[in-house]
Amino acid sequence: MTEITQTTRLTLRHVRLGDAAFIVTLVNDSDWLRFIGDKSVSSIEDAERYLETGPLAMYAQHGFGLFAVALRDTDAPIGLCGLLQRDGLEHPDLGFAFLPEYRRHGFATEAAKATLIYAQLVHGLTHVDAITLPENKKSIALLRRLKFAYQQDIQLPGDSDIVQRYTVEL
Repeated sequence: MTEITQTTRLTLRHVRLGDAAFIVTLVNDSDWLRFIGDKSVSSIEDAERYLETGPLAMYAQHGFGLFAVALRDTDAPIGLCGLLQRDGLEHPDLGFAFLPEYRRHGFATEAAKATLIYAQLVHGLTHVDAITLPENKKSIALLRRLKFAYQQDIQLPGDSDIVQRYTVEL
């Protein structure tokens, strides 16, 4: 296990293939499907493929990616939070998603703050972007709490959705 950082309640660590069952649940949550999109993950094998071609590949290529957010005392994964490198964005962007029962408890804020500190201290980043659909009011509220400022509506290469781009200076 590669631990990235800890907070009072959480451990952020690299995802691993053993997280596949958690990934199946998370990426099929109605909010994930609505705000992030269908990743065609319906089995453990699909989840392992998603992990290999997504977060694990991004770690290898950029040194960062989406990290498993786990409860510190049990190591049970409750969400994902981390940095993604996307075509069409000037800076790496902050991504996050949590299981429904772990929303509205401050876990996303805690994990995102730790991720931004990691971005600055480990990768020397001075700016981080974030994108969200305009109707995702909860994500927008979190970004505002984290001092992200709205920049513009954009369409990323290969995507049909118009998203809002936010940026924070670290």
